[in-house]
Amino acid sequence: MKGGKNLKKRPPYPAKGKKRFSSIADDSFFEATDQKRRRKFENDEEIKSSDEGESGSEAEADEKEEEIEETAAEKRKRLADAFLEKLRAKEREKDEGEESEEGEGRREREGERDTLIAKILQQDQLEESGRVRRAIASRVQKPETSEGFRILVKHRQPVTCVALSEDDSRGFSASKDGAIVHWDVETGKSEKYLWPSDEVLKAHGLKDPQGRAKKHSKQVLAMAVSSDGRYLATGGLDRHVHLWDVRTRQHVQAFPGHKGPVSCLTFRQGTAELFSGSFDRSIKIWNAEDRTYISTLFGHQSEVLTIDSLRKERVLTVGRDRTMHLWKVPEESQLVFRAPASSLECCCFINNDDFLSGSDDGNVELWNVLRKKPVHIVKNAHVSFGEPKSDQNNLQGLSNGHKENDAEDLLRHGSTALSWVNSVAVCRGSDLAASGAGNGLVRLWQIENESKGLRPLFELPLHGFVNSLAFAKSGKFLIAGVAQEPRLGRWGRAASAKNGVALHPLKLS
Repeated sequence: MKGGKNLKKRPPYPAKGKKRFSSIADDSFFEATDQKRRRKFENDEEIKSSDEGESGSEAEADEKEEEIEETAAEKRKRLADAFLEKLRAKEREKDEGEESEEGEGRREREGERDTLIAKILQQDQLEESGRVRRAIASRVQKPETSEGFRILVKHRQPVTCVALSEDDSRGFSASKDGAIVHWDVETGKSEKYLWPSDEVLKAHGLKDPQGRAKKHSKQVLAMAVSSDGRYLATGGLDRHVHLWDVRTRQHVQAFPGHKGPVSCLTFRQGTAELFSGSFDRSIKIWNAEDRTYISTLFGHQSEVLTIDSLRKERVLTVGRDRTMHLWKVPEESQLVFRAPASSLECCCFINNDDFLSGSDDGNVELWNVLRKKPVHIVKNAHVSFGEPKSDQNNLQGLSNGHKENDAEDLLRHGSTALSWVNSVAVCRGSDLAASGAGNGLVRLWQIENESKGLRPLFELPLHGFVNSLAFAKSGKFLIAGVAQEPRLGRWGRAASAKNGVALHPLKLS
């Protein structure tokens, strides 16, 4: 007990040079704890603090945080509420005669209106995600004779590719002379991209030509635009993928790696992931944001000609080996679809499970992921002028009535090239499709329910080889890259055709 009493009475020994505290209350550490700054939520007073070590900058930062009136979540909620109120106002305008109702009847009417709005929003979301197909083809009205393709932008050499921005306000086109043009859809005002010097290109990653290539060629064969509109990718005979900044129209990067010409490009929707196909039979994956190489996909036995992708991590390609490949990138697997008797020239996604393709025998094929053979084939979709035609096109020369001086030579040597389906396109998330060849026509198609078949809609006259097609997301117009020669060669020629970008408006009921 005595020892215990001595322990209780013994005060703690402080460190040398320190003052001994008689109780916890005398300790400045615990005293500061009680005096720390506190926020009073009841009356929203300013934060008070007695901390002597707090700097003025920290206090100012806290004051700025307090001054923020709206967070990102609150802003999204405010915009959503405004959008809902706008939809409600539209519905009220339709029911102006019933607004005089009061009490229970009015509340029921408001509930029905909100239910209808919820269904509209759900349908829009499903259409945007691609899970439900928009019915646009049935709304397309027959074009009048006065309406037709009008040349929006002219090129000196054959146009090889066209692309549209996500909002359909701007377009891009390129040709065999290396010209890359950025233009406005409404006005047609164009601006040309300027290639930097060789020193700048090398600084951006350009490598010296290898193999049989002795010098670089700026001939462009393919292009793609990112969903956010920041990047434009181009590729061609120099075996590089070039990345451009759309805002400044400046060259920012050159991706080496392909051992053959870059023949096709596509961005995965909503991302900066870029896929490139080449004559070296490979598909490479790049990241435009980080400007890095990701991986390579192998599987084709011949040149890769066309590539397409949607939001899902899947890539669709066709090659000269008469096959179409669906690449499942995360699973590192692929599905191979074989053409019945001809070589496929072009392809595009309808949705994640259905695709469209065109072949060199003039056929257009509809495919489904569950079948290795086409679900539906439209034979002789683009008849060359050496074959029977309808009465309205039963003229010598090209099918739109123009007679060429070398028509007989083409009939003997290259008439089949005129019927090759060089391009196909689908209005995103809809049942409207188009195909183009060199026979003077662009054809519109309706994709039937459950992708059971293709139904022809209208023929749009356009003289020349249609090397590329692009629909507006709204379906209100169609863009075509037209040229005197096919995109990847010179096995056919329409000397009287114009090289440029043509636009055709589509009226929807």
